[in-house]
Amino acid sequence: QVQLVESGGGLVQAEDSLRLSCAASGGTFNRLALGWFRQAPGKEREFVAAISRSASNSIYSESVKGRFTISRDNAKKTVYLHMNSLKPADTAVYYCAADATAILMVARSRASDYDYWGQGTQVTVSS
Repeated sequence: QVQLVESGGGLVQAEDSLRLSCAASGGTFNRLALGWFRQAPGKEREFVAAISRSASNSIYSESVKGRFTISRDNAKKTVYLHMNSLKPADTAVYYCAADATAILMVARSRASDYDYWGQGTQVTVSS
């Protein structure tokens, strides 16, 4: 079993930056592809970004491309989401997820591909 704990959320103003962290325990971290998803009030959970096991491949939703960056530190068993130029539309609960079946260079965007989920961290962006 893999446990994921997100941190770093908060209340910021538009155009600010924020870094989310997700610490993993259990399992073998470098065998996991990792992703970030978010869910705004009244909306379905949506994909934000993902990074492959090898960190050689990362993918992003169109809404965050160029503003957000996903990275991972295998030594610390942590995945990060660096968020720049935040907008009120980015307000949501952000979830970290782990994909235990992805092959080395694959990063996936479907929530159904992910096996483990964190509890989420709230990000609120005021205008």
